[in-house]
Amino acid sequence: MATSEYGVGFEPADRLAQDRESVRRRFWIKFKKVVARLPFAEDLLAAYYCAFDRQTPRHVQAALLGAIAYFILPFDFIPDMLPVLGFTDDAAVLATAIRMVASHITPEHREAARAALKRGVPAEE
Repeated sequence: MATSEYGVGFEPADRLAQDRESVRRRFWIKFKKVVARLPFAEDLLAAYYCAFDRQTPRHVQAALLGAIAYFILPFDFIPDMLPVLGFTDDAAVLATAIRMVASHITPEHREAARAALKRGVPAEE
C-alpha cells in the first residue's frame, strides 16, 4: 500500500472487507458505540445480516462488506465525530451498496435488524 494512495494511517476499506472476521468483530465494537447517533441503523444492520448470510451470493456479500468496512474505518472522508455531518459519507456509501443489491436484502434480514434494535444494543451474532 503506497501512502500516497491512501494517506498515512489510512486502512483501505477494500482490504479490510476481505477479512470477514475482522469486519464482524470491528463492526459490533463501533456499532455499539454509535448506534444512538445513527439514523440509518436499521439499514446498516439489515445490510450486515445480509452480508453474513450464507445464502447471499458472493458478489452481494462483497459489495455490502465493502460498505460496512467503510463504516468501521476510524478515518473516512467526513470524520464520524462531527455532529450532524459525521455519518453522511457512511450513509451515502451504504445507500449506494444497498441500491446495488436491494433485491438480496430479504424481509428476514430487515426483521432481524428491527429485532436487534428493539433489544437495545445488539448482541454479536
